[in-house]
Amino acid sequence: MASDPAQSPQATTEEDPRAINRDKFELELEFVQSLANPYYLHSLAQQNILNQPAFINYLEYLLYWKEKDYARFIHYPHALHHLDLLQHAQFRSEMKKDEWREYLSQKQYDHWRTWRDYPGTSTTVAPTDPQETDVQ
Repeated sequence: MASDPAQSPQATTEEDPRAINRDKFELELEFVQSLANPYYLHSLAQQNILNQPAFINYLEYLLYWKEKDYARFIHYPHALHHLDLLQHAQFRSEMKKDEWREYLSQKQYDHWRTWRDYPGTSTTVAPTDPQETDVQ
């Protein structure tokens, strides 16, 4: 029993514009979210990928992910911040340095650690056990 190549899933995907758009969307979403990782950015910088004009143009193209309709799919908001930073040549060149990678990583960690801390509130948990509060 021979299969018809026109009916294969790959042939259908290549011809279906919705499938093509979905594949492009998923690929670009995954790439944009990978920009949240300072170690990945550092790797791209060390390979001189961040200095290639075609890649710089691609980063500029990806700014559409900041629009509300697209940003809602982003799970790692630092990705959009780093996408903004990557628009600047100085940031792209600094990302080659190990110190800069560590600095960016620490800033990201500090943000995650404190993002729910509101001014004037304590992050310590008050004891609820009456024996700990000397309340009887």
